[in-house]
Amino acid sequence: MDTFATFVQFIDQWAWIGWLVLIAAFLVIEMLTLDFTFLMLSFGSAIGLVTDLIGLPVWLQVIIAAAAAAIFILFLRPPLLKRLRRGEDPTKSNVDALIDLRGIALHEITQVSGQVKLSNGDTWTARTPAGVPIPQGATIAITAVSGATAIVRPVND
Repeated sequence: MDTFATFVQFIDQWAWIGWLVLIAAFLVIEMLTLDFTFLMLSFGSAIGLVTDLIGLPVWLQVIIAAAAAAIFILFLRPPLLKRLRRGEDPTKSNVDALIDLRGIALHEITQVSGQVKLSNGDTWTARTPAGVPIPQGATIAITAVSGATAIVRPVND
């Protein structure tokens, strides 16, 4: 029992170093991820450090730090992410911009072959996901892109 008491006393005496290590580790991980999750965990660890400096027992420090981190993640992180991303360009690009883009079937489109001319001027290899072929000259819309092949559906205008 004396060894356990000595161990607990050692942990209690040096817990502040553990909190500093957690804060530093979470900040380094945050710099790599840039998602604010680990920043919130480092804030929680800072609260744990403050509770250690006040003199609370280690088990209570951990509970308070975990609760603070959860509160930061739930209530502080979402507005920070929203503020960070408000200047982003909302325009879709690359493959995302092709979804629902209209075009004309240049050749009959089946599950095996086909070709379309899109409204943006591009010509793509195309396939239909269903067994029903799309005739040449029909209006189509892209539903997905698989590699360099557009998956299309007929559009009934």
